[in-house]
Amino acid sequence: MSLNIFGTIATGFGAGLALIIAIGAQNVFVLRQGIRQEHVGLVVLFCMLSDIVLIAGGIYGIGTLITAVPAVVVVIRLGGAVFLLFYGVLAAKRASRPSTLTADSGHGRLSRKAVLLTLTALTWLNPHVYLDTVLLLGTLANQHGDLRWWFGAGAALGSVIWFSALGYSAKLLRPVFAKPGAWRVLDGLVAVVMLFLGVKLALGA
Repeated sequence: MSLNIFGTIATGFGAGLALIIAIGAQNVFVLRQGIRQEHVGLVVLFCMLSDIVLIAGGIYGIGTLITAVPAVVVVIRLGGAVFLLFYGVLAAKRASRPSTLTADSGHGRLSRKAVLLTLTALTWLNPHVYLDTVLLLGTLANQHGDLRWWFGAGAALGSVIWFSALGYSAKLLRPVFAKPGAWRVLDGLVAVVMLFLGVKLALGA
């Protein structure tokens, strides 16, 4: 592998991580599922594949379509706002009843279908995904010309490593979350993040 290719992969890796590590609705959900050890493999795989598809779409030039038809982003933004506000209210209710959530109980577990539907909404109804992952990463990748797919591979690698680490290392926190009070803090954080992002989307931020 030439130094140019390695450098391009490293650049894509750094750019990808910079965009996905920021605390957001999707990351908070992955963390929560990882702590509860509920469908972790499914959650991690879904997030990784979604990012790979979005990155590839950006390199293919889908970002140009998004820019040309801004109404698409508006519809996604409003739909995402409604979902985030709804999920934030649910998280707030869980935080008010922490005794119903323990790390090892089956009460309150989400089914695979519920997890997939939630992830679909958190990922694909987030307009920032299209503006950042598709448009921004796609633009950065295409600046590398013939090496653009190596840039995309680096960005995808960053996504794979991040979501794997977030989902599977979260189990180290299980002893802490054996106490209902810890779940109150986590679900309170989830509620704040979801409601904050929901309001931002609703206001068009």
